[in-house]
Amino acid sequence: MTAAGGDQRCPECGISLVTRPGSQPAQCSTCGYFRRRLPTVGVAMVVRDDRGRILLGRRGHGPEANLWCIPCGRLEWDEDVRHAAERELLEETGLTARAGSVVAVHSNFHAPERQTVGIWFTAEDVRGTPHCADGELVELAYFDPAQPPELAFPTDALVLRQLSEERPVAEDDPAH
Repeated sequence: MTAAGGDQRCPECGISLVTRPGSQPAQCSTCGYFRRRLPTVGVAMVVRDDRGRILLGRRGHGPEANLWCIPCGRLEWDEDVRHAAERELLEETGLTARAGSVVAVHSNFHAPERQTVGIWFTAEDVRGTPHCADGELVELAYFDPAQPPELAFPTDALVLRQLSEERPVAEDDPAH
């Protein structure tokens, strides 16, 4: 047994956590507590225009820079998931909306070092003019869910495919 990562202490009893050979999580030999990595919760809002197209944002930073996604973010501690989705939409797009029904829930495994469980909501009572508000997104545009641009996240592709099967984009759509 070895001390876990520089004498980390158990949050339950204060004893040093240890790593056992072949064991992933650091564990307390006194009380049995063990540290494990858990996925975070991501939230997203699906905003449709009057033609049925979906609002997507082109990411400005990180490994997914220049790729598109449904506006999204992470749940904060002590925050309701619907409020988080509404907050993230406002922060990223300047739009206010009410989180409606759940569109989809998926596990995201595309980035093993930062796994998430994503919850996509419909955006209801949408108000405002979309604009890149906080710098995370550098461009916003509406797309036919059946013909999205190159996407940052595989789970967004699943959601868009589902949405394209539910409600096709109007035929008079010039982007169609």
